Amino acid sequence: MENFEAIVENMKSHGLKLPTDKVEIKVSDSKIILKSAMAYFLNKENRELIWLKEYDDVCDWLTNNEGKGLFLYGDRGLGKTVMCRYAIPAILLHYCNKVVTSFDMSEVNSDPDKVLTKHIISLDDIGTEEISVKFGERRSIIPEILDSAEKYGKLVIMTSNLGATDLIEKYGNRTFDRIISTTKRIEFKGKSFRK
Repeated sequence: MENFEAIVENMKSHGLKLPTDKVEIKVSDSKIILKSAMAYFLNKENRELIWLKEYDDVCDWLTNNEGKGLFLYGDRGLGKTVMCRYAIPAILLHYCNKVVTSFDMSEVNSDPDKVLTKHIISLDDIGTEEISVKFGERRSIIPEILDSAEKYGKLVIMTSNLGATDLIEKYGNRTFDRIISTTKRIEFKGKSFRK
């Protein structure tokens, strides 16, 4: 069997493309930490934490993401936005020294190139955005972001209220396949906590 370490070094010296290392997340005591973070940020909105079974799956991802991003989708009002916009970025900053840049979809549309410069990206409510038009150039940014995650090892954290059928209709099979290959997917089901 060949020693590919030497071959890879030779490839690097010639500027050839190589796979990029994935962003690894490993947070010990993730359930205690996520409960604490969610309670804190929900309290800021005068809401109480009601622990959902789906949150346990997020804890599993925080314990070891296996190099994959996170995609929370499903019913509204179950904490997906608070988790991805505030709780997870706070946890990753404090416990993993990783900066998560959060965007809502109107921000993504107004400056898609800024989003693509980031390595760890949180996108809230994908599927609500329109095609970005800048200087006459039309772009659908979600496929670009997921392509970048697959090729360059970026970590993408996303939320959506859309299911698989709606996502395929909006973005196509290729982009949906990239969601599957680059993220751990957790479906949220239940009645909204919003009052």
